[in-house]
This record gives sequence, C-alpha cells and structure tokens, in this order.
Amino acid sequence: MEKDARIYVAGHRGLVGQALVRQLESQGHVNILKRTHAELDLTDGAAVAGFFASERPEYVLLAAARVGGIVANSTYPAEFIHQNLAIQLNVIHNAWLHGVKRLLFLGSSCIYPRLAPQPMREEYLLTGPLEPTNRAYALAKIAGIEMCWSYNRQYGTHYLAVMPTNLYGPGDNYHPENSHVIPGLIHRFHEAKVRGEESVTVWGTGNPTREFLHGDDMAQACVYLLGLPEDRFIPLLGSDECVSGRFEPPLVNIGAGREISICGLAELVREVVGFAGEIVFDTSKPDGTPRKLCDVSKLAAAGWTATTPLRHGLVQAYADFLSRQPGVS
Repeated sequence: MEKDARIYVAGHRGLVGQALVRQLESQGHVNILKRTHAELDLTDGAAVAGFFASERPEYVLLAAARVGGIVANSTYPAEFIHQNLAIQLNVIHNAWLHGVKRLLFLGSSCIYPRLAPQPMREEYLLTGPLEPTNRAYALAKIAGIEMCWSYNRQYGTHYLAVMPTNLYGPGDNYHPENSHVIPGLIHRFHEAKVRGEESVTVWGTGNPTREFLHGDDMAQACVYLLGLPEDRFIPLLGSDECVSGRFEPPLVNIGAGREISICGLAELVREVVGFAGEIVFDTSKPDGTPRKLCDVSKLAAAGWTATTPLRHGLVQAYADFLSRQPGVS
C-alpha cells in the first residue's frame, strides 16, 4: 500500500482498531481515516453511504463489531446478530459501490463448529453445529465471510476475511462481566488483591483450552496481508466453488498456534497481577467450546508468524489496565 493511500479503519477505538492504527502509523501511513460511533453510526446505511462517497477510502480494515465474552453473548444474542449484520452489510456493500481496492474483514475463530477437529483449518467452516452461547455472533461473522466471497465472485473485488483467535492487550475492555476472558480475569484478580479477598471465582471447570494472540501481533498480521503484492494476495481470495468444485473461502486464520487451559491461564494472570489467594472454579457455569486452536499454516505460508510470548503480553495488558485506574499503582 502507498504511504499516502486513504485507509479507513472501521472501529478504531476498540482493541483491534487501536492496534491497527498503531501498526499503520508505525509503518509510515499518513492518511488513516477514523470515525467514532458518534460521528458515524455504521448501522445507519445512509450515513455509511455518505461517508464512502465523500471520503473515498482506497483500503478498508473492517474491525468494527459488537463484541463481548460468554456472558454478553448469552444475554444479548439479538443485539449481537442484528448490529453485526448491519455493520457488515453497510460497509462491505459501500466498499464495492465506491471502488475500494482491498478490504480486510475481521471476524473471530468462533465461526468454526463447536467440536471442529483441532487445530481448526479454514476449510472446517460450515461443517458442524456452532457453540450455542455465541452462535448469534458467529453466524453474523459467517455472513460477513460470505459477503466477501460473493462480492469477489460476482464483482471481482479483492475482499479477504481474517479470523483472529482470542485477542488481548492494550485497549481491551476490562469489564468484569461483559469482557473476554483475559481482561475479565485481570480485573477480578486485581480487585481481589486490592480488597484483600481470599479467592477469585472463575466460570467453568478450567479444563477447556484456548489460544491467545496479542493485539499488536494481530495488527501486524493484518497490515502484512493487506499489503501483499497481487501475486501473493489473490490466491488467498479462494475460488468460486461453482466453477472449481472446491470449498475455498477467502479466509485466513490469524493466531499464535499455541494453546493454554483456562486453569493455566488463570494461574498465569494471578501471578502477573500478584494476587496471593485461591482460584475457585464454578462448575455450575458453562465451559463454552472445549478446545479452540487455529491452524495457522496458511498464514505461515504467506510469510508471517506471531512473536509475543503470552506472559510478556499479560504484563503489558495489566499495565494497560492499571493506567486506566486513577490513583492505582
């Protein structure tokens, strides 16, 4: 991508969007388009159309989404499917209408079946039932992949979907209930340490395993893929199954290729935060998907691998959490 290319980062205030902006700026890109929700509601079709018509972005990184952890997904499924479908519909369609050169659509590894073979390869998409606690969100993201695929087939667009694994890092949402697992654990362990509590309760058995990727690693991978030369980018866009007979969606997993149990993660977060009490697992609460590890061989073949060790990333995440707590050190 040219350093002065007009690059729109949709959702620039979230963990993903902030990391993408940092990465683009670090590489010398000087024309990054950003809009807050107050400035541009991406569920408003007319507003999105007006933005694309006036700003004419050349590249789009679609990181805007309604996101949350297992509690939020279970409690607000209607909002998760409605808002995410609306955002994707408006942004992807207007990208085509206004001649965007390349679009990167960011989804989630929850698109894969609950009991998908491990590690999960891109071709496992649509091969089995989804995890029910986040099915609404997953289906919205699957629809986004199909939109990219459909526009590529019909209009010759260059839209690529990337599926990051569980992300964490600076800019995360640390709400104790409506956040993802790492920021939620950081918040709860910190509060327990400050209050001198004897234990912290974690949902489930602690047995499920998860893969975690630092937000800056994710952003580096996304900008790397978006900037690949044509002869390396085009093959990632898959094929028209009606012609090729092969199921090849325009999809690339982004992950670290390593996993840890929720129990092991909780112990690591406890150590980083410095909480001396006990970890109690509430086995009456759901575990979610038993195992989620992405196969990242496609990404590795494209020339990129993650570099941030989990413990190092957790230290950064805790420092970020503390920076948002006035008077806390």
